[in-house]
Amino acid sequence: MDINIITVGSLKSSFLEPGIQEFKKRLSRYCDLNIIEVKDEAVPKNYSKKDIEALQALEGERITKNIPERSYVFALEIKGKPMTSIGFAKSLNNLQVRGYSSFTFIIGGATGLSDFVLNTADYRFSLSHLTFTHQMIRLILLEQIYRAFKINNNEPYHL
Repeated sequence: MDINIITVGSLKSSFLEPGIQEFKKRLSRYCDLNIIEVKDEAVPKNYSKKDIEALQALEGERITKNIPERSYVFALEIKGKPMTSIGFAKSLNNLQVRGYSSFTFIIGGATGLSDFVLNTADYRFSLSHLTFTHQMIRLILLEQIYRAFKINNNEPYHL
C-alpha cells in the first residue's frame, strides 16, 4: 500500500521532526510512505481575497501535479467531514476492499487549499474543529494513519 502526503511548504519547526521520523519508521511495517513537499507562496502584508486565491492556485498546480494516478485523495480541510479514529480506520479498510492501494492526503499551506484542489479530492477530511499549523497537522496525520493500521490489524497501540 502507498500512502502519499502532499504538503505545502517545508517543515520549519525542528521540534516536530523527531515525531515525524518516529511515525515514518513505525509506518514502514505497513506501507510505503512518501512525503512530498511543494513550494509555498509568500503571503503579502496587505493581501486581498484575490491575492489569496492567486496564491492558492499556484500552490494547487504544484499539488495536483504530484497526485499519483488512481490514488484515493483526501484533502485536509477544517470544513471537511470529521471522523473518529475507528471510523477513519474503517474507511481506509473499506477503500482497500474496493480496490484502492494508494491514498494521498493533501495538507494546504497558510492560505488553505484552492477550490480546484478541494474539488479534485475524493473526500474532504477534517482532523479537528480546532485550527493547527500545517506543520503540526503533518505529525497528527501520520499518527492517525499509524493508529488506523494498528486498529485494522487488531494490534494494541501504546505510546
